[in-house]
Amino acid sequence: MSDEERLAAMRLHLATGIGPRLFSALTERFGSAQAAAEASASALAQVRGIGPDSAARIREGLDRADPGAELEKAAAHGVTICICGEPEYPIALTYLTDAPPVLYVKGTLVREDAQALGVVGMRKCSLYGEDQAQRLAGGLARAGFTIVSGLARGIDSAAHKGALAAGGRTLAVLGNGLATVYPPENKRLAEAVAARGALVSEFPMEVGPAAENFPRRNRLLAALSLGVIVVEAGKQSGSLITARLAAELGKEVFAVPNRVDAPGAAGVHALIRDGAKLVESVADVLDEFPDLGVAAPAGEDAARQGTLALKANLSAEEARLMEVLDGEPTPLDVLASRAGLEAAKAAGAMTLLELKGFVRALPGGRFIARTKSIDTP
Repeated sequence: MSDEERLAAMRLHLATGIGPRLFSALTERFGSAQAAAEASASALAQVRGIGPDSAARIREGLDRADPGAELEKAAAHGVTICICGEPEYPIALTYLTDAPPVLYVKGTLVREDAQALGVVGMRKCSLYGEDQAQRLAGGLARAGFTIVSGLARGIDSAAHKGALAAGGRTLAVLGNGLATVYPPENKRLAEAVAARGALVSEFPMEVGPAAENFPRRNRLLAALSLGVIVVEAGKQSGSLITARLAAELGKEVFAVPNRVDAPGAAGVHALIRDGAKLVESVADVLDEFPDLGVAAPAGEDAARQGTLALKANLSAEEARLMEVLDGEPTPLDVLASRAGLEAAKAAGAMTLLELKGFVRALPGGRFIARTKSIDTP
């Protein structure tokens, strides 16, 4: 693709009122992105579905769009841009009827990411749900899958952390532009994901996390995955949208059961009633992909074994905090005092321990040592 065609594609992408479907219609009608971006309002009005008023607005949006400035913003944040049709663009997304014409990537996408599984669920999840998401993501990462999720609070964050703790790859598909991290408390996690996978978005760099963006985000998450595992979801959970989109794309849908009276049970149990596969272990997921030649790590507690193997790589501060952590929820300032660390150093070390899967953060700034994975609700 020539530089002129790339810039034209970016101009179409940035213009107000041009979504993926209209982008495709315009490039098909005019023969190229460059010809479409240069079309007059009267020519645009001849495209099916576009009248004179819409054509004038589209032309005005094209004139205002500044692809050069957008490319500069992307470069400043270490973000690369893939245009649909370029070799770096994920093949899985091309099967969407509304494939994003432009994809923003911070990190790297590799061929092995085609073997991916999505893990999604509630933002306000329980400790049980968090533990299950991290356990399953870690085991599947060790089996060779890339873990895909949305970097949201709760289950999404646990899934990314599980994959990272297992030494695997993980992709975070975002509902906002990559100039910012949402939620902001996941900045360190986002950096870790980008270092061992990628942050992915179809939204221009400075677009914020608006509610209407997340269903669009969910279709990319479903498309990038061979199957989607739902861990805790209420009746109106966005995770159910992801599961429905995955099913419509012919992907596998899995659900982790919960206590019948748990807030996150209604959605996953409904999925199971509708035919989603009930998941209790990594093996339950792998059974649905016999042709991939992957196998579950030996032992039901392999996720924890893999995490504990990382202990040799702990820093001195992390090791001191692990020595004073126990099974009781404890405030960070108390742990810092016990370990003889300054508060700032203790906070940084505790964040890294959480990313590595050794500790769990609890409400009120308290922490607890992660124990053996919970196997039942």
